[in-house]
Amino acid sequence: MTTTVRTSIRAAVTVTDLVKVYGSGDTAVRALDRVSVVFGAGRFTAIMGPSGSGKSTLMHCAAGLDPVTSGTVALHDRNGGTTELTALGDTALTRLRRYRIGFVFQSFNLLPTLTAGQNMVLPLDLAGRRAEPSWVRIVVDVLGLADRLHHRPAQLSGGQQQRVAVARALLPRPDVIFADEPTGNLDSRSGHELLDFLRRSVRELGQTVVMVTHDPVAASYADRVVLLSDGRLAGDIADPTADAVLEAIKGA
Repeated sequence: MTTTVRTSIRAAVTVTDLVKVYGSGDTAVRALDRVSVVFGAGRFTAIMGPSGSGKSTLMHCAAGLDPVTSGTVALHDRNGGTTELTALGDTALTRLRRYRIGFVFQSFNLLPTLTAGQNMVLPLDLAGRRAEPSWVRIVVDVLGLADRLHHRPAQLSGGQQQRVAVARALLPRPDVIFADEPTGNLDSRSGHELLDFLRRSVRELGQTVVMVTHDPVAASYADRVVLLSDGRLAGDIADPTADAVLEAIKGA
């Protein structure tokens, strides 16, 4: 059963009439078909749907990683300002992503010549900022990385590399973190700990998280689940449970 979320929570990202088409002519694929959705600030939102539903495409367009065919994506700051990502050039987008958006991908995208600790603070170094020591300690302790900070990626397991990637996204305290299957390479216990920390970062620190996942249990950690099917919105679940998400996916 799906419900419509009605809330006066401030918007972090507003997607309006978003269309994304890959290819052209007879081979064109319409990955997103006039999708409009608002991701609330200080909220944990999961995007779900069957394979090929457009969930990763929506995340990539909302994060300014992929150009859109038509429609708009707006990023809202804490002071009430709005930046339209779809109107920015490459240089401005790169700068905005460095300062205001965090990413966690299925692939870890760690630099092999840097240690785990160096990879974690790389976005801050590029921005000329210093990591807050107390926040670094919290992130490192929760993700279980204290004894891996001096190891290079090749010396880490897949799960450990993913935890470094998550720490890298969290340390700058961006306006929004976009996460694509962040628990995909973690064991069950580490995955639950990570999801719990993401939820704590939302509830206790005001972080905004938008996560793509195929796992109903992972989605149940979110405040809200947005469902996609064939590139269109197919449902919206508030305060989701794993059972409610699974049932909604079956009907999508």
